[in-house]
Amino acid sequence: MTATIVPAPRRARPATGESTDVLVVGGGVGGVAAALAACEGGARVVVVEPYRWIGGQLTSQAVPPDEHRWIETTGSTASYRRFRRGVRGYYRDWYALDRAADDALLNPGNGWVSPLCHEPRASLAVLRAMIAPWCAAGRLVVHTEARLLAAHTDGDTVRGVSVRLSDGTVREISARLVLEASETGELLSLAGIEHRTGTESRDQTGEPSAPERAGPLNMQAATVCFALEHVDGDHTVDRPDGYERWRTLTPPGWPDRLFSWTYPDPRTGRPVTGRFTPNPERAAASMEEALRAPELWTYRRILDRRAFRPGLLPSDVTIVNWPMTDYLDGPLFDVPDAEWHLRRAREFSLAFLYWLQTEAPRPDGGCGYPGLRLRPDVTGTPDGLAQAPYIRESRRLRAVTTPTEQDLSVAVRGAAGAVRYPDAVGTGHYRIDLHPSTGGDGYLDVAAHPFEIPLGALLPQRVTNVVAAGKALGTTHITNGCYRVHPAEWSIGEAAGALAAFCLATGSTPHAVRERPGLLADFQDALTRRGVDLRWPEGTALPQE
Repeated sequence: MTATIVPAPRRARPATGESTDVLVVGGGVGGVAAALAACEGGARVVVVEPYRWIGGQLTSQAVPPDEHRWIETTGSTASYRRFRRGVRGYYRDWYALDRAADDALLNPGNGWVSPLCHEPRASLAVLRAMIAPWCAAGRLVVHTEARLLAAHTDGDTVRGVSVRLSDGTVREISARLVLEASETGELLSLAGIEHRTGTESRDQTGEPSAPERAGPLNMQAATVCFALEHVDGDHTVDRPDGYERWRTLTPPGWPDRLFSWTYPDPRTGRPVTGRFTPNPERAAASMEEALRAPELWTYRRILDRRAFRPGLLPSDVTIVNWPMTDYLDGPLFDVPDAEWHLRRAREFSLAFLYWLQTEAPRPDGGCGYPGLRLRPDVTGTPDGLAQAPYIRESRRLRAVTTPTEQDLSVAVRGAAGAVRYPDAVGTGHYRIDLHPSTGGDGYLDVAAHPFEIPLGALLPQRVTNVVAAGKALGTTHITNGCYRVHPAEWSIGEAAGALAAFCLATGSTPHAVRERPGLLADFQDALTRRGVDLRWPEGTALPQE
């Protein structure tokens, strides 16, 4: 007779206390940048991250960087550029590169979405190295796989949070300043900090592209990304539940079924048919060429086998984050069935993979690519899907300053460029890029000028010791589309972390730094000394469309 051992349910251990100068809620791109800046400014920092890997978009979400055309030289921060150098150095030091690929602008995947398409594990290694000295010094504590349970407030102040750690311990963490760097703006909800979700109406924002009515649950679709290679053999996954519905689904405004090679051009709405060639012999020479004849395999390819010693890699490795993988059935937060939607989003991604392996049309007239194989080692998960969903749109702070479409749209601003803010604390650039939404909206893709990040967008209207350090800053649904990408999120986080350290050193509050010209000038000088670009060089405005 064989005994079956059933593990006892994990019970929360008695609560223990922890006190720090700065608490960072979320260890994603903005959270890591915030922690680094705060530590470098002399603060003690605790980071609380729900997933196993720090790095957010770069790691647990498996999204190669979305970056602007000037990223190699300007429009970011010295620490972000150091991170990028670290990624390239990681490959030069530890991978057998082909001689032709060992150049100053090494792109390990030769993907056309970014000049630095690379593995999530490479980002993770570099980020861990960047924080290691502060962890060794005892100035930085990072709790991964830690779930936020509650926020503790006192009037207009957040005193701390309750967190369940990975071992089941409930930890009460108090802090003088709290930085909101989570992927969904979780602290805003738990602490009752005023915020928005979904779409604002045109009456609320005056934005040309805003809808007539607001839709708080009408959010950009999330995506559960996954990593693939193409090798010999049949690696077809089990047919997922719900597959039949998804394989026949045609979203509003879509020219064909969602599971097909044809989808709307985000900029024009016209049908475009992508190509799919596993392990092609040539990549697009430019983004413009790629957009004319989009090759999906190389779009977010993170390892190009030809960039390394011949025979090292049996296949390229690519990340699947394509128009067909946006989960449209519902939001992943602020709804009662959010956990159900998250499970469905993961099932949906597996359904698309199953379609690729069994039904996707091939140029030779056949169907399916059974040689497509998931790479669980790339994502750090048993199933090969990313640890975390790619959340494009967070809860958004009701902030002192809210950048709107008319502040940076090329069509609205013309040759004047984006609005300049006297309290600028960083820069960014990306098109206003909104994916289809859970409410049935299609793409919105609007040219935007290089923009500045105003300090007022990081500050709540009411709460005095919380600063946005990521995608929860005070944008609109529309301007979130260009503030949400990797280098902008890093700049937001770095500004928040540096602000926290500055406030602790000067005995001031975040709002006072913005409101008092002398303090603001001193803080901006400190950012400049850190290597933060506060302004764009003259001549970087885009021509009017």
